[in-house]
Amino acid sequence: MRQATRVRTTKETEIELTLNLDGAGKATIETGIPFLDHMLILFAFHGAFDLTVKARGDVSVDSHHTAEDIGILLGEVFNEALSDKKGLSRYASLYSPMDETLARIALDISNRPTLVFDFTYHRPVIGGLALENVREFLHAFINNARVTLHASVLYGDNDHHKVEAVFKGLGRALNAATRQSGLQTPSSKGVL
Repeated sequence: MRQATRVRTTKETEIELTLNLDGAGKATIETGIPFLDHMLILFAFHGAFDLTVKARGDVSVDSHHTAEDIGILLGEVFNEALSDKKGLSRYASLYSPMDETLARIALDISNRPTLVFDFTYHRPVIGGLALENVREFLHAFINNARVTLHASVLYGDNDHHKVEAVFKGLGRALNAATRQSGLQTPSSKGVL
């Protein structure tokens, strides 16, 4: 089974996270940041991943440390759950609509972490999550998952819808890219 569990403890956060790539979209999320909880539940549901996150962080200071550290840990368990990466589809891209908003997600499980993120927002905070920390979460995730991610919000008015389109699209694209499509390592080099 492609799953992993890890714990991360720093002076700023304590996080336990379990990810099952071959799950049913079930999520138990407790981050102390209501909007981040909502986004991770949507990510798991639309990715058909089982995800458990129990986090305690210094959210009275800011959402930054908790969001970033969850991104780090989610990336680590994602990479561990993929193991040798043999047989992966590897690539995925899609458009993710959310009402008036449209996001585009393209990714490559490449072992070359790169983030290109095009997102503007009007509100500084939604449900305890500073929207500048959406980028921090994604950056931490891709660096530790070893994934190339291009995520763009092409248009939209509502900041909630913009972030939601990105998280839903990311879950769906990761689901597609992690599907087994053969037995070989998906690289002409023979290694990722």
